[in-house]
Amino acid sequence: MDCQDKGITRRTFMERLALLGALAAACPRLALARWRFEAGKPGAVPDWLKADPWRTLAEVQEHLLPPAQDAPGASDIHAVVYLHNTLENPDADGDDREFIVNGVGWLNDLAQKRHRQPFIKLDTAQREALLRQIEQSRAGNNWLSLLLSYLLEALLADPVYGGNPNGIGWKWLAHQPGFPTPPADKTWYRLAAPVRHSHKA
Repeated sequence: MDCQDKGITRRTFMERLALLGALAAACPRLALARWRFEAGKPGAVPDWLKADPWRTLAEVQEHLLPPAQDAPGASDIHAVVYLHNTLENPDADGDDREFIVNGVGWLNDLAQKRHRQPFIKLDTAQREALLRQIEQSRAGNNWLSLLLSYLLEALLADPVYGGNPNGIGWKWLAHQPGFPTPPADKTWYRLAAPVRHSHKA
């Protein structure tokens, strides 16, 4: 079904979501230069993405959700921007942030032990084998599951939160979002700020 269709069935929607996992084993990753998310600055990469944990997280996301001819990848949906915006605001889930950041350290430690280089330096096959290995442990499985959850949020969330630029995920899924969409000053973490300050008063 073409993305311009007015809607899709629940079954088709679920089938398209199921493709996210299958694509991970079929497509090669793209380089960091693929990132292009700062408005008015094509190809620009923000400073925070040039260092860990975000650089490694971006590469893990790209491996979990690589682009395909008819489907957006993690960089296309600005998944790491959404993750950064979500975890780096004052009302973020601190446990999620700690777990995700610690997971980067564990992943790179394992990469150094097995290949004597960090995750971002590994080729696609090495990355796949490493992620499959950590998937076997409860902590590793939970870490990957959490990252996939944030990937799906980036795919489906309103673009105001940093992911799903120009509704690319909505278009791929032929989804019609609700209206009105939130303006930048009405995001959930901005609206939560006055409540947070009032509790401290």
